[in-house]
Amino acid sequence: MSDEQPRAVIRGAARPVHRPRQARGPAAAGAAGAAILAATAVLVTGCGGGEPGAGKAAAEGGAGGKLPQATTYTTLKDLPADPAPAAALDGTVVHPNETAPVSAQPGAPAVAELPADQLKGDTWVPVVETRPGWRRVLLPSRPNGVTGWIPDSGLKVARSSHVIKVDVSDRKLTLLNSGRKEGTWSVAVGAPKTPTPTGRTFVLASLAPAKPTYSPLILPVGSHSETLDTFGGGPGTVAFHGWPNASVFGKAITHGCVRVPPDALKRLAKAPLGTPVHVTA
Repeated sequence: MSDEQPRAVIRGAARPVHRPRQARGPAAAGAAGAAILAATAVLVTGCGGGEPGAGKAAAEGGAGGKLPQATTYTTLKDLPADPAPAAALDGTVVHPNETAPVSAQPGAPAVAELPADQLKGDTWVPVVETRPGWRRVLLPSRPNGVTGWIPDSGLKVARSSHVIKVDVSDRKLTLLNSGRKEGTWSVAVGAPKTPTPTGRTFVLASLAPAKPTYSPLILPVGSHSETLDTFGGGPGTVAFHGWPNASVFGKAITHGCVRVPPDALKRLAKAPLGTPVHVTA
């Protein structure tokens, strides 16, 4: 983990015309907000170096009887796993206009809440199943692949034309847009003891360090290290980011994040929040 002081510039998800919406940034949040965003970028991911933390970063549930929040910092219980982690998604993404109840089944009591904001930007999550009045979505919490049902009312619905594919064995990343390949790059993936988790996930946020050390942009996704409870004081969130030394590409040497070349990072930055990410072994 670096000691840089980044601030977050966070995109919204695709609108029907596929234009990302700019979320609240430091100018809107003020000095206090900028400080929070700086801490966010430092704590969420820790792939820049440093040692794994020993404490458990995830909150197991809500305090004082409140429902747990479905964020990258929490562990959710009593919710179903992704039913088809290897299947393709159609790109449908949703944003709750306000905090949405999350249930294990349509119409069942809520066991968690999905906030309208994630990491100081809008929450956009991919839809994996639809029933009348309900959407089953991937959630950004532990365990990896956790899903939940949220009511269809009060949601903004859009579609991302992008798909990000990572082949861990080949150490390759492929970006598709409307089914067309925009590029394939050799990348660095998790080391054998800290592998990059496989399955379906999604682009959760976009964090731009004000004084970048190892990457001008960090793109956290909705999955976490399977072997590290915490890293550098954060929850062990996996992310895409750059790296100053090209010799790492094509190797399995990270703590779970995916290090990408500059051109790949530039193109990934155009993928809206909620964009599906498929990681295969």
